[in-house]
Amino acid sequence: MRLEYFQMIDRFVEVNTGERKIKAICKVPTESPVFEGHFPGFALMPGVLLIECMAQTTGWMVSVLTGFTGLPLLVGVKNAKIRNIVLPGTELTFEGEIVHEGSGYAMAKCKGKSKDGPICEAELAFRLAPYPGPEFRKAMVEMGEKVGIKVPELTK
Repeated sequence: MRLEYFQMIDRFVEVNTGERKIKAICKVPTESPVFEGHFPGFALMPGVLLIECMAQTTGWMVSVLTGFTGLPLLVGVKNAKIRNIVLPGTELTFEGEIVHEGSGYAMAKCKGKSKDGPICEAELAFRLAPYPGPEFRKAMVEMGEKVGIKVPELTK
C-alpha cells in the first residue's frame, strides 16, 4: 500500500468470476506523509482511504467481469460505516462482491476487516467510462497482473 499514490491494494488472494467475489490484502504502511496530519502524534488511517480500498477492491472486479473494456469510476457510496480505527502497520482484508453489472454501471458491496475484527463496509456504485486510449488500457492490465489479477489472453 502506498497511500500518497492511492495504490491501496497489495495483492488479490481470491478472484471468483462465477460468484462475482474478490478478496484483497492491504498492509497499511508504518510511515507515510498522510500520517503527518492525520493525526500528529497519533497516526490513523483516514476513513476516506478505507473507502478507497473498498472501491479499488470492487473496481478491479468490475474490470475483470467486463473484460477490461473501460475504467470503473466510483460514482456513489451508500451506507458507509467505519467501525474501528486502523493504525499504521495493520494488515487489512477487503472482501467485495458485484451485485449488479450492466448498461455501463455496476453496484458492489465491500467489507474490510483486520485480525481484530470488522473495520468498514459500504455499498459502491461505478460507471464504466471508456479508456482514454489503448496505452492506458494496457497499463491497467499490467497493473492488475502485478497485484494478482489474472487477465485472460483473449482480453489482453
